[in-house]
Amino acid sequence: MPTILINLPPHGVTDDDLARMREIMPGHSIRVTQDREEMAALREEVEILAGWPVGDLVLSAPNLRWYQQWMAGWDWLARTPGAADLPFVLTNASGVHPVQIGEHVLALMLALVRRLPDAVRQQAEHKWVAPPGETLGELYERTLLMVGLGAIGQHIARLGGALGMRVLGVRRSGGATAGAEQVVTPDRLLEVLPEADFVVLAPPLTRETFHMISERELRAMKPTAYLVNVGRGKLIDEAALVRGLQDGWIAGAGLDVVGTEPLPQDSPLWSLPNVLITAHYAGGSPRYYERAMPIFLDNLGRYRDGRPLRNVVDKHSA
Repeated sequence: MPTILINLPPHGVTDDDLARMREIMPGHSIRVTQDREEMAALREEVEILAGWPVGDLVLSAPNLRWYQQWMAGWDWLARTPGAADLPFVLTNASGVHPVQIGEHVLALMLALVRRLPDAVRQQAEHKWVAPPGETLGELYERTLLMVGLGAIGQHIARLGGALGMRVLGVRRSGGATAGAEQVVTPDRLLEVLPEADFVVLAPPLTRETFHMISERELRAMKPTAYLVNVGRGKLIDEAALVRGLQDGWIAGAGLDVVGTEPLPQDSPLWSLPNVLITAHYAGGSPRYYERAMPIFLDNLGRYRDGRPLRNVVDKHSA
């Protein structure tokens, strides 16, 4: 029997979710498991896969026609040679992350300009130290450059606007978008970087975006500007970033993602006082599964009816 394999923990799939799947696809078996041996045993039967990436299963499932991944980025394909050439359709979970990642970006920006990392260190040492007011920053009337204007980037742009920021954007297709007064294509990135007080990265990692921020781009930024990355670590040339932070090309960075995760113990980023690191959890939320499941269920109905699926990605762009 053709199988819908759900690679999620039990708490990620409710009884109502299962009932809806059976209603949409009554002729299919539905299996919810994260057990590698059980998934491998089902590989011949799997027609639809949903959940977290399992590259080895994708490669060995000859009847896989559609994979609904539970995250936005699809750079796992680059680490799974041959997967992009297989005939299955790949859809992502674009639309799940804007709220929590948007709030995380604001937290990083505010923490950096209000010098909260210093305050945390001083609290641990029982020191009462107030920094001079002129060393503190604000978001109000500062310029935010949002690189990547998908669902996440558009939400961050709106949040910035609500706080009184001037918002510029960079998007592959260009064009206007709500919340940004100007949007340019990536080939014009160097033109707008000097205007930004905060540069926030949220594009997918592709061949075109790999190391899109390197020495040239960092030197184009203001020495008072901050770089925040909630996309993928390899959007940034990390060696250039370390030099830029040490030598004052930019004021600081908030990094939820880095090139190698976990960040190696000997990375200079750990000890730089103008860097705030979070362990790739900007997308985390107690409502994650609640938001992702409707995307899958809607696409499941579309798949059954032969209608176009939402969030189809170009597998060869990884």
